Amino acid sequence: MFVDHVKVYVKGGDGGDGMVAFRREKFIPNGGPAGGDGGKGGDLVFKVDEGLRTLMDFRFKRHFKAQNGENGMSKNAHGRGAKPYVVPVPPGTVVTEEGTGRVIADLVEDGQEAIIARGGRGGRGNSRFATPANPAPELSEKGEPGQELNVILELKVLADVGLVGFPSVGKSTLLSVVSSAKPKIGAYHFTTIVPNLGMVQVGEGKSFAMADLPGLIEGAAQGVGLGHQFLRHIERTRVIVHVIDMSGMEGRDPYEDYLTINKELEEYNLRLTERPQLIVANKMDMPNAEENLEVFRKKIGDEAKVFAISAISRQGLQELLYEIDALLDVTPEFLLHDVEEEETDATVLYKHEAKGPDFVVSRDEDGAFVLSGDTIERLFKMTDFSREESVRRFARQMRGMGVDEALRDNGIENGDTVRILKFEFEFVD
Repeated sequence: MFVDHVKVYVKGGDGGDGMVAFRREKFIPNGGPAGGDGGKGGDLVFKVDEGLRTLMDFRFKRHFKAQNGENGMSKNAHGRGAKPYVVPVPPGTVVTEEGTGRVIADLVEDGQEAIIARGGRGGRGNSRFATPANPAPELSEKGEPGQELNVILELKVLADVGLVGFPSVGKSTLLSVVSSAKPKIGAYHFTTIVPNLGMVQVGEGKSFAMADLPGLIEGAAQGVGLGHQFLRHIERTRVIVHVIDMSGMEGRDPYEDYLTINKELEEYNLRLTERPQLIVANKMDMPNAEENLEVFRKKIGDEAKVFAISAISRQGLQELLYEIDALLDVTPEFLLHDVEEEETDATVLYKHEAKGPDFVVSRDEDGAFVLSGDTIERLFKMTDFSREESVRRFARQMRGMGVDEALRDNGIENGDTVRILKFEFEFVD
């Protein structure tokens, strides 16, 4: 089964907790704090493995979580950081964040890596909080939670040349005779239901990858037929080879077919029309094909060169392959439309992400005041509420962020309930 679109949940490892400990050696009274820091949580990394061809493995496992860091220990011993959790993906995988549609990584080369979910930093032990005013703090941090998010994995076949056209125009036959690919060929629509990839040799030491993509029909860009499912594979191709059944044996007009397919390509993604396109008149060994080709050339005018071939009898194939090879020499790679210009296929670009507000105040239906936001939720999760010093520190941090003031501005009164995540507190003015 060819799988090219999956949704998975990924999570970086949580940082280890810092420890509250004190020196207990003999003959050393009042030894002082000796709690170690927690280790960093593991990053969750996607790495390209050229041996993979589909996203099939992700159908059976959809949750990926890196290991947590080790907790800090006594005698100022720090916890061990967790190793990255490396998940293999096939070349051509695009990782986007669900909801925002932000492209996290575009993975194309064997061995290329991208951190998808970062591990949290380790919490600090009480040694870190010692000051002249408080030489023996009973205060430590819990580990920072690792990043977690749902991501969409899309596989876009890495082909230099994409064959497009209506069903049963001879795309699979053409691929089978110019390469060693063995696509399924049948005299019915949608015989090809997955993209087939083949390497085409042109002369001495020159070759290119050609993909036979499932047949497009009118409305493909809106999801009709199999078209929308596989249009994404055309995005990576540098040259589009538009195959047309010039015999008209299906009862369609070749020129109307040509206009319809180009319209679908344009509607799916405007940048597809920037790619050079070769028009191939196939099935020229059939009756009426010559007459239809003459009419087609008149309608299309000087808009494009038309290559007359017969994939079955191999007529005209050599000229077509040389033209494709010449076009590939002068056609640059096309970046995907959502990836920024600075990003190259060989690297992963980590951009600075603008931070949202530290906290947001809202009201629940039961009248409770709700505090939300990445910064305040992270501080909350890193606070050890079993120790009074940690609770006081969290209260100071909130006050410093302006939480108390914001709650008063929103009309909070003494004794009202404040909720953070699933926990509730009583507001004391």
